[in-house]
Amino acid sequence: MPRFALLVEYDGTMFHGWQRQADGQPSVQAALEAALARLEPGEVMVQGSGRTDSGVHASGQVAHVDLSRDWDPARLVAAANFHLRPGPVAVVQASAVSRDFHARFSAIERRYTFRLLSRRAPSALERNRVWHVHARLDGAAMRQAAAALVGRHDFTTFRSTHCQAQSPVKTLDAITIEEVPVAGGAEFRFHLRARSFLHNQVRSIVGTLERVGAGAWPPERVGQALAARDRAECGPVAPPQGLSLTQVLYPTDPFSDRM
Repeated sequence: MPRFALLVEYDGTMFHGWQRQADGQPSVQAALEAALARLEPGEVMVQGSGRTDSGVHASGQVAHVDLSRDWDPARLVAAANFHLRPGPVAVVQASAVSRDFHARFSAIERRYTFRLLSRRAPSALERNRVWHVHARLDGAAMRQAAAALVGRHDFTTFRSTHCQAQSPVKTLDAITIEEVPVAGGAEFRFHLRARSFLHNQVRSIVGTLERVGAGAWPPERVGQALAARDRAECGPVAPPQGLSLTQVLYPTDPFSDRM
């Protein structure tokens, strides 16, 4: 059976996360599988590069699927999107890959962006795409605090108590915090890169850094919280709507001909 890699984007607002739900609640995985099942007989199983939570978006999710028919990739994209309509999921690109390609286990880096809007007025147009806070935030203080998290650490403080990862030790390759002026305030974009992340790790980090930016925490407290290896030392967990999975990298890009 031919294997195809799929580049997928979605608005996660209406979904209970990426993963298919046992109780039938809507998920991105189930939506893709239902659409692809319309293309050929038999059960279709889609494997994603990661399990985004309820309300989390993606512009660069990668999945793979085994199909009985050797589809032309462009026709597969068109056919899948026809059956995904009008839901907020799209297959942006498809590519035939070898049988040893695995969307999750072959990945060498994942990139997330979290958007935080800092101003008095909420966003009328992107309320489901940003976390809105009223406080004016100190970007320099947040960058100072974030530096303590880069590298290989035990991230017990910054992972959900429901996390199923075997180890809390992860290597965070980079955190960059971009400050973009907007009318009435600023938008902060937190860009994080790592091979893999723990459950709620990004949202826990951003929620904690927001406390630093708002002046409620001194920057050095973030490093102290990390060293404590205690979930109780974490700041509040940021809400999901500001988070997007933006890119997944592989030793060889399965979409090397993307524009």
